[in-house]
Amino acid sequence: MTANLLEFDLEGLAVFCEGLGEKRFRATQLFRWIHQKGASEFDQMSDLAKSLREKLKVHAHVQALPVVSEHFSADGTIKWLFDVGDGNAVETVFIPEDDRGTLCISSQAGCAVGCRFCSTGHQGFSRNLTTAEILGQLWFAEHFLRQHLNVDERVISNVVMMGMGEPLQNYAALLPALKAMLDDHGYGLSRRRVTVSTSGVVPMMDRLAADCPVALAVSLHAPTDALRDNLVPLNRKYPLDELLRTCTAYLARAPRDFITFEYCMLDGVNDQPEHAQALIDLVRQHGRNGLRCKFNLIPFNPFPASGLLRSAQSRVQAFAKQLQDAGLVTTVRKTRGDDIDAACGQLAGDVKDRTQVQTRIAQQRTIILQSVSGTSV
Repeated sequence: MTANLLEFDLEGLAVFCEGLGEKRFRATQLFRWIHQKGASEFDQMSDLAKSLREKLKVHAHVQALPVVSEHFSADGTIKWLFDVGDGNAVETVFIPEDDRGTLCISSQAGCAVGCRFCSTGHQGFSRNLTTAEILGQLWFAEHFLRQHLNVDERVISNVVMMGMGEPLQNYAALLPALKAMLDDHGYGLSRRRVTVSTSGVVPMMDRLAADCPVALAVSLHAPTDALRDNLVPLNRKYPLDELLRTCTAYLARAPRDFITFEYCMLDGVNDQPEHAQALIDLVRQHGRNGLRCKFNLIPFNPFPASGLLRSAQSRVQAFAKQLQDAGLVTTVRKTRGDDIDAACGQLAGDVKDRTQVQTRIAQQRTIILQSVSGTSV
């Protein structure tokens, strides 16, 4: 079986080339051809020695995932569905804006965390993606978009690991992909423009800070352990105090001077004034002057299995104002790609349910969610 060269960061590719009896600098040339120029055929790589190209034809290939479908939104958002085999599929979303082009990448087929408000989590977990499957989403999208838009310069300026899956539960495959994104011989993305989103896998947050500190977004969604235990089940293993202490430590190495907290606004569940005040109190408890953070309030995208509703726009705005008045930087995420089911929490794909998630979610929905004051909501 030949090696898919999308599986390697530059160091890994250098080791591969040495295994072919080639000098390490050949890896840099090869890496540039693959990632900067989008080449997949070795005969295209004109400055490589013919002897090396012949070796590569025998021992290697460059191949992204097969595209099952692509959908173009009226707002310019594009969503691709990729086949990862055995009946599984993952989704990738490109979001164009005036000053940036953002690609939302998946890290797993499905997700094992099972957040109550996320349609991907309701599909259950199938498997981790390989580095080639993670990085291949960027490789495909970048070079597709250059051709589609008829441009030579880089189109994707930002990458967010916010697609299907919990990235930090697939750390071994994630790390080389991140390094390739950041490498000047690859995509040359700034650490500030690559964001890993996590539901709070505390030990892996510490490892990411040591190995490859990029921007960090934490799916918070609740101000108390009692509520978050039901909305984000991982909280039972890594409760809020431990999570926020880890966020504070991460800031020492982070490329940005704040942590982004994602907060999905759920009608009557986590959107009341007392919830906002509890959030204010929570972040003030961490650090001398409170935890440096930014809140990103996300309008919920309802789906029948969740049993949840979107907060009214007036409630979202009032919630945001309460946080802002307390000195917390707060934004409300603009929904994009709604007409192609590409908005936050909507990525589901066609994954197999191997974790009996529907049974577990049905049981979870019978739990009465408690407000911060102790009354049922």
